[in-house]
Amino acid sequence: MWKVLPRDSHRLRNLSGKHVFITSCDTELGNSLAKWLDKRGFCVIAACATEKGCQELQSCSSLSLKTVNLNLADSNSISRAVVFVTKETAGNGLFGLVSNAEGTAPVAPTDWLRIEDFHSVLDVSLLGSIEVTLKLLPLLKKAEGRIVNLINAKGLMAFVGGGYSLSKWGMEAFSDTLRIEMQHFGVKVSIVEHGFFRGGVVNSDVIEKTLFRLWNGLTPEIRDSYGEKYFVEYTKAQRSSVKRLCDFDISKVIKCMEHALIAKYPRTRYGAGWDAKFFWLFLSYAPSCLSDLLHEIK
Repeated sequence: MWKVLPRDSHRLRNLSGKHVFITSCDTELGNSLAKWLDKRGFCVIAACATEKGCQELQSCSSLSLKTVNLNLADSNSISRAVVFVTKETAGNGLFGLVSNAEGTAPVAPTDWLRIEDFHSVLDVSLLGSIEVTLKLLPLLKKAEGRIVNLINAKGLMAFVGGGYSLSKWGMEAFSDTLRIEMQHFGVKVSIVEHGFFRGGVVNSDVIEKTLFRLWNGLTPEIRDSYGEKYFVEYTKAQRSSVKRLCDFDISKVIKCMEHALIAKYPRTRYGAGWDAKFFWLFLSYAPSCLSDLLHEIK
């Protein structure tokens, strides 16, 4: 997981009954964390995008776990969820906020995209997550709580066009600024940078279907400027990169998120998954000529 330091072993006491709000619990990461923290005695409030997601999670959890519908692209939905959290915490404040948001992010060259394709990811993964955080800050400050932002480490490198990397870079900047500002109130902010995991939102079949849709929607001029060979090679590269980097042990991410919530001295950043620690992080510090070369051959 990470190199363990002596201070990492110090844990907070009396965690039972503390409220933790987790977004995007329809995903495997959010769902798994909600179940894990529920078993640890936290009062989990799990936000799901669908009623089906809420029902399935409640059916396999304790009675203390509550669910609420949340559409991160809708301010009214966010406001309703905040009202629900406020009532559930009953004046005690919110101990933890885990932001686990992934918008629909078309992976394609920039001039294949429309502004709507940027909105589809930025409105959820960046602006939606920021709005939830801003509206819950009073509750988090009251409890001197924790904010944990889950960010795909691929966002450390701008390898693809569109809003995906923009949203990740934006959340990194937002988290760093917020961490410094919230120190005055005893609120701790951590980032969990994770790689590709089985069952995650990144799926090679979905990427391929999206690329075909975008390619077929291009004007003849743009399509001819790239050529059929470019499209075939680009699609193959995107599909193979996901499969090569995919990890199967989702517990690596869960353990990082749990430590960020219960450690007396949580880390500023956690790396979960071999590609997050040894590939994307390395490339983010490597000379541009090297990362550009890998971009061309991936």
